[in-house]
Amino acid sequence: MVLTPREIVAELDRYIIGQDEAKRAVAIAMRNRYRRQRLPAEIREEILPKNILMIGPTGVGKTEIARRLARIANAPFVKVEATKFTEVGYVGRDVDSIIRELTDAALRMVKAEKIKEVEQKAQGLVEKRLVELLVPGPPPAAPLNPMDLLWGLSQPSASAKSHREDDQELREERERMSKLLRLGELEDRMVEVIVEKQPSSSWDMMAGSGLDDLGANFREMLGDLLPKKTQKRTVTVREAREILLQEEANKLLDMDGIHAETVALVEESGIVFIDEIDKIAGTQQHGGPDVSREGVQRDILPIIEGSTVMTKAGPVRTDYILFIAAGAFHVSKPADLIPELQGRFPIRVNLESLKAKDFARILTEPHNSLTRQYTALLGTEGVELEFTDDGVMAIAEIAEEVNRTTENIGARRLHTILERLLEDVSFATPAGTKVVVDGEFVREKLGELAQNQDLTRYIL
Repeated sequence: MVLTPREIVAELDRYIIGQDEAKRAVAIAMRNRYRRQRLPAEIREEILPKNILMIGPTGVGKTEIARRLARIANAPFVKVEATKFTEVGYVGRDVDSIIRELTDAALRMVKAEKIKEVEQKAQGLVEKRLVELLVPGPPPAAPLNPMDLLWGLSQPSASAKSHREDDQELREERERMSKLLRLGELEDRMVEVIVEKQPSSSWDMMAGSGLDDLGANFREMLGDLLPKKTQKRTVTVREAREILLQEEANKLLDMDGIHAETVALVEESGIVFIDEIDKIAGTQQHGGPDVSREGVQRDILPIIEGSTVMTKAGPVRTDYILFIAAGAFHVSKPADLIPELQGRFPIRVNLESLKAKDFARILTEPHNSLTRQYTALLGTEGVELEFTDDGVMAIAEIAEEVNRTTENIGARRLHTILERLLEDVSFATPAGTKVVVDGEFVREKLGELAQNQDLTRYIL
């Protein structure tokens, strides 16, 4: 991470409108990681990440801020729902699976990077294998019977000369095929490849019951002991190249080194986003906190405080992982969380509900905004779509009004509005037509509908 906090916020502004307070908080948190890595070891160990609690209604950008931040930092990222976890002793997922998922994400990142490093060498091996598939050698000779040799019934050296001639012809034919392969003239030729078949396991049926991680680890532990199941596939040379490239690249990887790098990446750069944390906050409405909810909080606490979790890449310390929690807190409030968990989120930011001017900016300003997306989609069929300024503002005002009078779903309301607005255009507009979405067009299509609040069919 070499971007300054100001540059991080500028990058987030390309995709997310408003919420400056939250952007500043996450930008500083990411920059502090870079600053920490430049410190001497004795002080670096004492500096822990400042976890963040985002408070705000749905659809205002909480998840998107965390996800975009991870992409900017090229850091492993995982989003989990707090409501999917249960207290130890109940049926459900255990909180350690959060770190295992984060490690899996980091492992994929590191492995993809290492595959790029060995890709050139792997391509040479793939070419050799493709030539062997195109020009197969003679079948292996049957093993000699010692008794036949003893009685003189076999003559192993009788065909030695013909074998040498066949080898010479085979080499020449393979050299010719190799040249054609490099010229790209054999891409559509069919070859037969043997690929490893992913075995189905009864452990897969345990997914979601809290034993899915155990099943995955059990399969991995027995991976080298159980025989590999393979299957033959007839594919083109073009398709075979991709299959074989993956196989050869994996053979060249140093998995021990990859696992060590993965653990370091998770520990120093991992980001965990815990959504709906307000749903596990206890309330006093029924005479005391809900036991199972408080139990989930107490199970999550050691992960955030700092503990060691066993993963497929090795033991992972969670002390320096950045945790970002989010919740609407409509019914409960942050004070309803257990005090120990509250203390682990020292930075709290409030995200504001979106207004009409925010909706208008969301429609036009972000990279690949919604208006650009719909324009590009219809443009593939020759329909020219143009959004005017008053049309965009009319959409934004309707979105604000519907959110205020019905359920507030934030920016997700724009998907609802645009889908209904452009339904007829998408359904029956012929190619070569230009459609101008101005204020009059929007009011004609949505005015009565917005007043009747009849948008339930289109809520995503």
